[in-house]
Amino acid sequence: MQKPTLFRKMAGEDKEHCPKCQGELIIRNGGYGSFVACSNYPKCDYVRSLKQAADSQIIKELPDYFCPKCGHNLVLKRGRFGMFIGCSYYPQCEHTELIDKPDETLVGCPQCQGGELLQRISRFGKVFYGCNCYPKCQFVVNAKPISGKCSFCQYPLLIEKKVLQDMEIFCANKLCNKQQ
Repeated sequence: MQKPTLFRKMAGEDKEHCPKCQGELIIRNGGYGSFVACSNYPKCDYVRSLKQAADSQIIKELPDYFCPKCGHNLVLKRGRFGMFIGCSYYPQCEHTELIDKPDETLVGCPQCQGGELLQRISRFGKVFYGCNCYPKCQFVVNAKPISGKCSFCQYPLLIEKKVLQDMEIFCANKLCNKQQ
Protein backbone atom coordinates (compact mmCIF):
# COMPACT_ATOMS: atom_id res chain seq x y z
CA MET A 1 0.00 0.00 0.00
CA GLN A 2 1.44 3.33 -1.07
CA LYS A 3 1.33 6.39 1.20
CA PRO A 4 -0.49 9.45 -0.14
CA THR A 5 2.10 12.15 -0.74
CA LEU A 6 -0.03 14.90 -2.28
CA PHE A 7 -1.24 17.78 -0.18
CA ARG A 8 -4.89 18.46 -0.89
CA LYS A 9 -6.91 21.54 0.03
CA MET A 10 -9.77 21.14 2.49
CA ALA A 11 -12.51 22.28 0.09
CA GLY A 12 -11.68 20.36 -3.06
CA GLU A 13 -9.32 18.02 -4.81
CA ASP A 14 -7.07 20.78 -6.21
CA LYS A 15 -3.37 20.44 -5.61
CA GLU A 16 -1.72 23.25 -3.73
CA HIS A 17 1.17 24.98 -5.48
CA CYS A 18 4.39 26.44 -4.13
CA PRO A 19 4.28 30.24 -3.72
CA LYS A 20 7.95 30.49 -4.81
CA CYS A 21 8.15 28.34 -7.95
CA GLN A 22 4.55 27.11 -8.56
CA GLY A 23 5.68 23.50 -8.10
CA GLU A 24 3.48 20.90 -6.46
CA LEU A 25 3.47 20.82 -2.61
CA ILE A 26 3.78 17.45 -0.88
CA ILE A 27 3.69 16.26 2.74
CA ARG A 28 7.03 15.15 4.20
CA ASN A 29 7.92 13.67 7.58
CA GLY A 30 10.87 14.99 9.55
CA GLY A 31 12.41 14.78 12.99
CA TYR A 32 10.03 17.46 14.31
CA GLY A 33 6.88 16.08 12.70
CA SER A 34 5.11 16.45 9.36
CA PHE A 35 5.55 19.47 7.12
CA VAL A 36 4.66 20.66 3.63
CA ALA A 37 7.51 21.05 1.15
CA CYS A 38 7.95 21.86 -2.52
CA SER A 39 8.42 18.86 -4.82
CA ASN A 40 11.16 20.76 -6.70
CA TYR A 41 13.60 20.43 -3.80
CA PRO A 42 16.64 21.18 -3.84
CA LYS A 43 15.99 23.82 -6.54
CA CYS A 44 13.21 25.32 -4.38
CA ASP A 45 13.52 25.30 -0.57
CA TYR A 46 9.94 26.25 0.42
CA VAL A 47 8.69 24.52 3.60
CA ARG A 48 5.73 25.13 5.91
CA SER A 49 4.81 23.48 9.20
CA LEU A 50 1.59 21.51 9.54
CA LYS A 51 1.33 22.27 13.27
CA GLN A 52 -1.16 24.84 14.43
CA ALA A 53 0.18 28.28 15.36
CA ALA A 54 -1.37 28.24 18.84
CA ASP A 55 0.78 26.07 21.10
CA SER A 56 -1.46 26.37 24.15
CA GLN A 57 -5.06 25.64 24.96
CA ILE A 58 -7.24 27.17 27.67
CA ILE A 59 -8.16 24.69 30.40
CA LYS A 60 -10.05 26.92 32.85
CA GLU A 61 -10.85 30.61 33.34
CA LEU A 62 -9.86 32.15 36.68
CA PRO A 63 -12.52 34.85 37.22
CA ASP A 64 -11.14 36.07 40.59
CA TYR A 65 -7.60 36.70 39.29
CA PHE A 66 -6.59 39.58 37.05
CA CYS A 67 -3.54 40.32 34.90
CA PRO A 68 -1.17 42.80 36.59
CA LYS A 69 -0.24 44.30 33.19
CA CYS A 70 -3.60 44.89 31.48
CA GLY A 71 -6.32 44.00 34.02
CA HIS A 72 -8.03 41.21 32.01
CA ASN A 73 -8.85 37.82 33.56
CA LEU A 74 -6.17 35.18 33.95
CA VAL A 75 -6.66 31.67 32.52
CA LEU A 76 -5.11 28.28 33.21
CA LYS A 77 -3.44 26.97 30.04
CA ARG A 78 -1.66 23.83 28.88
CA GLY A 79 1.32 24.47 26.64
CA ARG A 80 4.13 22.38 25.24
CA PHE A 81 6.11 22.72 28.50
CA GLY A 82 3.20 21.94 30.83
CA MET A 83 0.59 23.93 32.73
CA PHE A 84 0.88 27.70 33.27
CA ILE A 85 -1.24 30.75 33.99
CA GLY A 86 -1.56 33.39 31.26
CA CYS A 87 -3.55 36.47 30.32
CA SER A 88 -6.85 35.92 28.48
CA TYR A 89 -6.02 38.92 26.26
CA TYR A 90 -3.20 37.02 24.52
CA PRO A 91 -1.50 37.89 22.05
CA GLN A 92 -1.93 41.59 22.86
CA CYS A 93 -0.79 40.93 26.44
CA GLU A 94 1.87 38.22 26.88
CA HIS A 95 1.84 38.01 30.69
CA THR A 96 2.49 34.48 32.02
CA GLU A 97 3.12 32.98 35.45
CA LEU A 98 4.54 29.63 36.49
CA ILE A 99 2.33 27.37 38.58
CA ASP A 100 5.17 25.51 40.27
CA LYS A 101 7.85 28.05 41.03
CA PRO A 102 11.35 26.60 41.55
CA ASP A 103 12.59 26.20 45.11
CA GLU A 104 15.22 28.70 46.16
CA THR A 105 17.90 26.88 48.10
CA LEU A 106 19.69 30.04 49.33
CA VAL A 107 22.92 28.04 49.05
CA GLY A 108 25.88 29.86 47.53
CA CYS A 109 27.60 28.51 44.43
CA PRO A 110 30.96 26.94 45.37
CA GLN A 111 32.42 27.47 41.89
CA CYS A 112 31.86 31.19 41.18
CA GLN A 113 31.06 32.18 44.79
CA GLY A 114 28.84 34.97 43.49
CA GLY A 115 25.62 33.17 42.59
CA GLU A 116 23.12 30.94 44.31
CA LEU A 117 21.93 27.46 43.44
CA LEU A 118 18.37 27.24 42.06
CA GLN A 119 16.16 24.25 41.39
CA ARG A 120 15.74 23.58 37.68
CA ILE A 121 14.09 20.91 35.56
CA SER A 122 15.88 19.25 32.65
CA ARG A 123 14.26 18.63 29.29
CA PHE A 124 13.71 15.04 30.44
CA GLY A 125 11.77 16.16 33.55
CA LYS A 126 14.52 15.48 36.12
CA VAL A 127 15.25 17.98 38.91
CA PHE A 128 18.74 19.42 39.23
CA TYR A 129 20.30 22.44 40.92
CA GLY A 130 22.31 25.00 38.95
CA CYS A 131 23.94 28.37 39.51
CA ASN A 132 21.79 31.41 38.74
CA CYS A 133 24.81 33.02 36.99
CA TYR A 134 24.46 30.60 34.07
CA PRO A 135 25.97 30.69 31.36
CA LYS A 136 28.93 32.45 33.02
CA CYS A 137 29.02 29.76 35.72
CA GLN A 138 27.99 26.25 34.69
CA PHE A 139 28.03 24.54 38.08
CA VAL A 140 25.29 21.90 38.50
CA VAL A 141 24.55 19.19 41.03
CA ASN A 142 21.86 16.49 40.79
CA ALA A 143 21.13 16.12 44.51
CA LYS A 144 19.66 18.70 46.89
CA PRO A 145 22.43 21.08 48.05
CA ILE A 146 22.95 21.93 51.73
CA SER A 147 25.15 24.74 52.98
CA GLY A 148 28.09 23.59 55.08
CA LYS A 149 31.69 22.42 54.77
CA CYS A 150 33.00 18.92 54.31
CA SER A 151 34.79 17.76 57.44
CA PHE A 152 37.38 15.89 55.32
CA CYS A 153 38.29 18.16 52.37
CA GLN A 154 36.73 21.49 53.47
CA TYR A 155 34.67 21.77 50.24
CA PRO A 156 32.02 24.49 50.83
CA LEU A 157 28.98 22.44 49.73
CA LEU A 158 27.20 19.32 50.95
CA ILE A 159 24.45 17.34 49.21
CA GLU A 160 21.57 15.25 50.49
CA LYS A 161 21.22 11.77 48.97
CA LYS A 162 18.79 8.95 49.62
CA VAL A 163 20.59 5.81 50.79
CA LEU A 164 18.31 2.80 51.14
CA GLN A 165 15.44 4.38 53.12
CA ASP A 166 17.30 7.21 54.86
CA MET A 167 18.50 10.61 53.71
CA GLU A 168 22.26 10.97 54.19
CA ILE A 169 24.56 13.96 53.76
CA PHE A 170 27.62 13.68 51.52
CA CYS A 171 30.37 16.00 50.29
CA ALA A 172 29.49 17.55 46.90
CA ASN A 173 33.12 17.34 45.73
CA LYS A 174 33.31 14.45 43.24
CA LEU A 175 36.85 13.61 44.33
CA CYS A 176 35.89 13.36 48.02
CA ASN A 177 32.19 12.30 48.08
CA LYS A 178 32.45 11.10 51.71
CA GLN A 179 29.51 10.74 54.04
CA GLN A 180 29.33 13.36 56.80
